[in-house]
Amino acid sequence: MLGLASALQARGHDVLLATNEHFAPMAEATGVPFEVLGTEENYRQAINHPDLWNPRKAFQHVFQFLAPGLKRQYEIHAQAGRDAIAISNCLGFGALMSQEALGIRLLTVHLQPGVIWSDQAPPALGGFNGPRWLRRLMFRMGERWILDRIICPFLNDWRKELGLPPIRKMMRKWNSPYGVVCLFPDWYAAPQPDWPQPLIQTDFPLWNFGSNESLSPELEVWLNQGDRPLVFTPGSANLHGRTFFEAGVDACRRLKRRGILLTRFAEQIPADLPAGVRHVPYVPLEQLLPRCAAFIHHGGIGSASQAMAAGIPQVIMPLAHDQFDNADRVTRLGIGQGIPVQKFRAARLAGVLQPLLESVSVRQSCEEICEKFTDQNGLSQAAERIEQHILRSGPLVAVGTP
Repeated sequence: MLGLASALQARGHDVLLATNEHFAPMAEATGVPFEVLGTEENYRQAINHPDLWNPRKAFQHVFQFLAPGLKRQYEIHAQAGRDAIAISNCLGFGALMSQEALGIRLLTVHLQPGVIWSDQAPPALGGFNGPRWLRRLMFRMGERWILDRIICPFLNDWRKELGLPPIRKMMRKWNSPYGVVCLFPDWYAAPQPDWPQPLIQTDFPLWNFGSNESLSPELEVWLNQGDRPLVFTPGSANLHGRTFFEAGVDACRRLKRRGILLTRFAEQIPADLPAGVRHVPYVPLEQLLPRCAAFIHHGGIGSASQAMAAGIPQVIMPLAHDQFDNADRVTRLGIGQGIPVQKFRAARLAGVLQPLLESVSVRQSCEEICEKFTDQNGLSQAAERIEQHILRSGPLVAVGTP
């Protein structure tokens, strides 16, 4: 969202990014005006709890920390006025309510196809990818007994205050009728007849804070001193990745491969790393991955797309959220494989990595996918398509996300 705000600002629009205080320094460094939604303490509490990565508890955990900022999000959009255009992800219910109650036009942005339900091509749910009819049944049960039970009591009390009718079936209600922007290409997830409309679809955004920074001289020297390493990360906000990294280090030993462990939380890193394995707090993936052999990660859409752009195979240990669907799509593309968290051990990981690294067909598939990223700029595409969509609707003056 910060990258999209920056792209719109570069095209001459007035923008405002509204999100958690944790991201204020990034917005300031990028030159994007910022409004706080939630405190740094709130953010830390959210990522410190293991429920964030529990597939049965993750959504409720996220929503309980998100909910207190939604009314402030509504106020920000109310202050922007009816000439503003709101841009939010699917959990931006404050923006969605401002559209219903105040007439603020809203574009819903989806970074991943896993949050768009389709009876025609259902996304993989929680690691289950059975027959289509059974996935439809599971979805409707989950929507009624999980999503609606978590979200609707809070929202419907608030909607009553605003004079709005109650709602249910939340996964179909969080798409704005004004327009939906999908920041992933059709070869990764083809639009379905029952997807929300009007629909804008672009390439992956491929944007990271500090993307233009070069690798450190020390890391440059290390990369040039041996074979291409394996890269491991359980997610930039994951504080519970010790067993993931332990399995990764042991897999490097078994395969006699070098490795890079990516995390800002050094307490997760095993002590006494072998000579060929090193810990790096942060490095832009687009700078690192093209010089590596494979990427082992949690299945976030940003991580998966960066591995595709680098043309390397990936192994995904999905934990929650959309990660199961991304693992399924990567596997079907022939460029990687998923390992359930319960089976993510060094022996299994090494046994999956070895054939991926040696397979001619996997290498060819990775190269074919990599070619699709030539001259790609998803954020510029999105900014241009958004402009075209609202051209007849007035100036764009507000961007917000919870």
